Amino acid sequence: MELEEVIGQLEETVTKMENEKLTLEEAYQTFSEGMKLVSLGNKAIDKVEKKLEILMTKEIKGEENE
Repeated sequence: MELEEVIGQLEETVTKMENEKLTLEEAYQTFSEGMKLVSLGNKAIDKVEKKLEILMTKEIKGEENE
């Protein structure tokens, strides 16, 4: 799942929890789904950070070889 998708679904989840009258069980289920989305978002961000680190390292090494 792409980061943008995760963010969109998280926004929907927050809106649902803020605006709908949920039973305790529904609130718990919605919260659990939101936490799974947060975890997916964190993993997506970590992947992007690693790619950026690799690119930056390559850029620095390229500058050193010039």
